[in-house]
Amino acid sequence: MTSLIDRYVFTALRRVPEQQRADIDRELRASIADAVDARVGSGTDPDVAVEQALLELGDPDTLADRYAGRRTYLIGPELFGIWRRVMTMLFTLVLPIVVVALAGAEAVAGGGVGEVVGSAIGTVITVGAHMAFWTTAVFALLERLGQGRTELGLVWTPDRLPHYREGRRAGAQLVVDLVWITLLIAALVLQQFTFTEEPLLDPAGWTFWWPYLIVLMLLEIAYVVRVSRLAVRTHLVTAVNAVLALLAGVPLVWLAATDRLFNPDGLLGDPGVHPWATGSAIVLIVVITVWDIVDQGLRTQRSRKGEPAGLPGLAA
Repeated sequence: MTSLIDRYVFTALRRVPEQQRADIDRELRASIADAVDARVGSGTDPDVAVEQALLELGDPDTLADRYAGRRTYLIGPELFGIWRRVMTMLFTLVLPIVVVALAGAEAVAGGGVGEVVGSAIGTVITVGAHMAFWTTAVFALLERLGQGRTELGLVWTPDRLPHYREGRRAGAQLVVDLVWITLLIAALVLQQFTFTEEPLLDPAGWTFWWPYLIVLMLLEIAYVVRVSRLAVRTHLVTAVNAVLALLAGVPLVWLAATDRLFNPDGLLGDPGVHPWATGSAIVLIVVITVWDIVDQGLRTQRSRKGEPAGLPGLAA
C-alpha cells in the first residue's frame, strides 16, 4: 500500500518538470523525514507526526509551483498599479464616450427611447467586458514574459513625484465651473419656453442634439468634480477635457454651418439676421472650444509646477 508520504510526494512531483523530479523527490522526502522524526522524538505518534508534517508543508500543488518557480498569480504587484490605472481610465473615460456615441448613433438612426437605452446597456456590458478581458490578458502576458517596470521603461524615480497646490483655489474654481455649467443647461432648456415667443434654437434639435448637449454638460459636471478632488492635475485631465470640448464644439459648428442651430421661425432665423448670427456663432464656438482646451492645458502645467501643500486630513 502506498504510504501517505508517497502519495504527497507523487502529487507534488506530477506538476514539476521531469528533469527536476529526482532532485526534488530526494529533497522533499528528506524534509518530511526530518519533520516527522522531530515530532516522534517529542512523543508524537508516528502516524500523527506524518499528518502534521504534511499539513505544515501545505497543498502539494502549491508546493510544486514554488519548486518549479511558477507564478501563482495573474498580475503581480510590480504591474498591478499600472493595470489598475489603465482600467480606471478605460472605465471612467473611454467607456462613457463609447456608450454616449453609440447611443447617440442609435437615436440619430431613429431608434426609440427603449432602443437607445437598450443600446447603452448593451454597450456597457459588451464593451466593458472586452476592455476588462483584453487589458487583463495583455498585462498577464507581459507578466509571464518577464516584462516588469524596468523592461517597460516605467521605473519609478523621484522625478515622477507630482507637485501639489493649495486646495482652496480648486474649491473656488469648482464653484465657478458648476455655476457656469448649470446656467448653460438652464439657458438651453428655458430658451425653449421663456426668452422669446419662438425658441432661439431649432426645436428639431430636441430629437437628439439638445439632449446630447445636456448629457455632455452633465458629464462635464462629473469631470470638474473629479478634477477638484485631485491633488495635482495630470495630462489625462487635459485629454479628457479636450475630448469633452470637441464632442460639444464640433457638432455645434456643424449644426450652425448646416442651418440647424437656430430656429428658422425665431428671432435669429430672420433672413436679415440669420447669416450674421450663424457666422458669429461658428466663430464664437470655435474660440470657446480652443480657449477651453488651451486653458485647461495651462492649468495642468501650472498645477504640476505648483508648490507642495498638505492633503486633506493630514496635519499641516
